[in-house]
Amino acid sequence: MTNKSILVVGGGISGLTTAVEAAEVGYQVYIVEKNPYLGGKVAQINQYFPKLCPPNCGLEINFQRIKKNPNIKFFTLAEVEKVSGQEGDFTVSVKQNPRYINDNCTGCGKCSDECPAERSNPFNYGLDKTKAVYLPHEFAFPMQYVIDPEACAGNGCTKCADACTYNAIDLSMEAKTIELNVGAIVVATGWNSYDVTKLSYYGGGKYANVITNTVMERMAAVNGPTQGKIVRPSDGKEISNIAFIQCAGSRDENHLSCCSTVCCMASLKQATYVREQYPDAKISIFYIDIRTRGKHEDFFNKVQDETNITLIKGKAGELIEDPETKDITVIAEDQMSQRLLQEKFDLVVLATGMAPATAETKLPFEIDYDQDGFVASNTPGIYGAGCVKSPMDVSSSVKDATATALKAIQSTVRG
Repeated sequence: MTNKSILVVGGGISGLTTAVEAAEVGYQVYIVEKNPYLGGKVAQINQYFPKLCPPNCGLEINFQRIKKNPNIKFFTLAEVEKVSGQEGDFTVSVKQNPRYINDNCTGCGKCSDECPAERSNPFNYGLDKTKAVYLPHEFAFPMQYVIDPEACAGNGCTKCADACTYNAIDLSMEAKTIELNVGAIVVATGWNSYDVTKLSYYGGGKYANVITNTVMERMAAVNGPTQGKIVRPSDGKEISNIAFIQCAGSRDENHLSCCSTVCCMASLKQATYVREQYPDAKISIFYIDIRTRGKHEDFFNKVQDETNITLIKGKAGELIEDPETKDITVIAEDQMSQRLLQEKFDLVVLATGMAPATAETKLPFEIDYDQDGFVASNTPGIYGAGCVKSPMDVSSSVKDATATALKAIQSTVRG
């Protein structure tokens, strides 16, 4: 018998796309996501390029498709523990950790209001805090609160449960194991920003006013840690000059050998964030090459023609922090003028490369990886989708995930 079911590991834009495309032609799909919400990195983006529109519109369309399709079942706070079998007949063990909140939750927030404990907020990259019982973000799907057991006050504290009028809090929940039988597996675990602590010449993550491009997205978002205001993390002051440094950890044999493809456009986009808030700010972009292919070339031309935006061909070699002012001096060679530059900035944004999630956490089944940790599966019935295969922008990830859905369907037929 044909096993018309597919497991999708990862609930970001690639995983969601794979799931809805397969489910809408009649296949049973299971999504396993380690976070308490679906949407992945796209949910953390402020705006898409080049149209500069918010990502929640596209995510909401996919969430509606999931809600309306009985062929899709998803498990949040879950991870694959074991896989056995072969193409057409895989047995998968999934561990689902407790949310401590049941389906009675309406998202009212009364429990969080009464919670006495706090935790660092990973959705905003630790730039702010939430209560121990929290909603992952205001557009979260599912729209349910979750309790962080490591941050919870414990010791008999029931303030959140006492505040809930819907009996939605269940502190007795335990982890459970779910067994699934599927015909194909799609790995869509996405990417992480390259670890800046490995970039000692850029401060190794120790300089307060050196941030990554992913942090910049959250800072510019109205639901971010600064309510959309781009300021210096060290003192909260407005900025008058800012530097964007391309290829931070990318195209480097000592770090990520590949080009992450999206960083140039991301920095150009973020320059527009700065220009909107600070019309007179000085913006400098240090680059090796500006890679804006096809339709993105028009966006590049528009941004580079703006007043007070300077593009400097030359990779920044070193950053130095002033211990008193926390200003950052960028040292770089301007290859066009063949001069060594030393310029001081209020804020520096590193365009860190896209490292696959599998570079840090290997999958619990046999699969091939390339030198940077990207999935290069040659196992029949198991496929990578989106940024876990190679760096991609959102549009490319959606296209790749659609193609991967077809491959997975073909595996269930062959099996």
